[in-house]
Amino acid sequence: MAAVELSHVGKRFGNVVAVRDFSLRTSDGEFVVLVGPSGCGKTSALRMIAGLELVSEGRIRFNDRDVTDQLPRDRDVAMVFQNYALFPHLDVFSNIAFGMRLRKVPKSEVTARVERVAQTLGIEPLLHRRPRELSGGQRQRVALGRAIVREPQVFLMDEPLSNLDAALRMEMRAEIIKLQRRLGVTTFYVTHDQVEALSMGDRIVVMRNGVIQQIGTPAELYDGPANCFVAAFIGSPPMNFLDGAAQGTTVALADEAATVTLAGRARAALGNAPGRRVRLGIRPEHVALDGAQPAGAACSLPGSVEVVESLGHATLVYVRLQSERRLNVLLNGKVALRAGDAVRASFAPEHIYLFDAESEQALQGVAG
Repeated sequence: MAAVELSHVGKRFGNVVAVRDFSLRTSDGEFVVLVGPSGCGKTSALRMIAGLELVSEGRIRFNDRDVTDQLPRDRDVAMVFQNYALFPHLDVFSNIAFGMRLRKVPKSEVTARVERVAQTLGIEPLLHRRPRELSGGQRQRVALGRAIVREPQVFLMDEPLSNLDAALRMEMRAEIIKLQRRLGVTTFYVTHDQVEALSMGDRIVVMRNGVIQQIGTPAELYDGPANCFVAAFIGSPPMNFLDGAAQGTTVALADEAATVTLAGRARAALGNAPGRRVRLGIRPEHVALDGAQPAGAACSLPGSVEVVESLGHATLVYVRLQSERRLNVLLNGKVALRAGDAVRASFAPEHIYLFDAESEQALQGVAG
């Protein structure tokens, strides 16, 4: 197993910078998720760790051993791809055993290791089938088996679940987590799905335009986003934002003709900066819809219901404010609201996130 360190790693394709100043150190056996929108550089970072892309600058180390210029075969890594990359003419046994046979591993050891991996993944009855005879989830298990049988220092997974349906993705997420914990292999997992990132990673690396925006545990990213991008990207539905100007211990929302009262750390973070442009962030689950402003609310904004989406255990309501800005509201259970209903949206001071309007950097995490 390996602790992996990337020091100021960058990747350029001609004049295009795909990854810039990427620095990260993992602990041995850690599960690290790289997440971000398409084109943010997460797959390029993964491919540099694998040795499939040359590093333009910086160094990569496994257990303090510099592997920056080593070929992929010399790094002792195993990669699971989005498209599974199984050989259609070979059965499951031969697909899993393929790499060992190339390395001239004794036949008895090949058989023992393949059978052990098949038992671990629950695919023993499938060993003599071919890929076309397997479901999507079974093919994914075979691809995982081919990686596991290598017994590598590092697992690299590039959106391995993106071809599966929602129910199967949830099942396979749980399987991959259990498998990684059992094997204790340092794992890098690339996804654009923030739900996967939050549910799977020991730590998450959020990327945008080739640059790391924040590194932290799921709780750290959710409760203390470093900037507006992380705040909006981590969490579903995404965070709401309202722009305003500081006025002492309050923020004036000119577009909504309302004033928000700050408290605790948010008030301290604002400081003595009259007129400073700020951005308030409120997560959808922290917004209440009431007929009047509840006691202790930071403010109450009038609006009208635009769309009501029932999610079974919860209801997502889109509220159009008087500024025409849309507010996402996540309410527990079922609600008796219809499109066109007049409502007032309110939220407590302790649930306000505060950002600088120009830099979009956090002035404060959750106030309290």
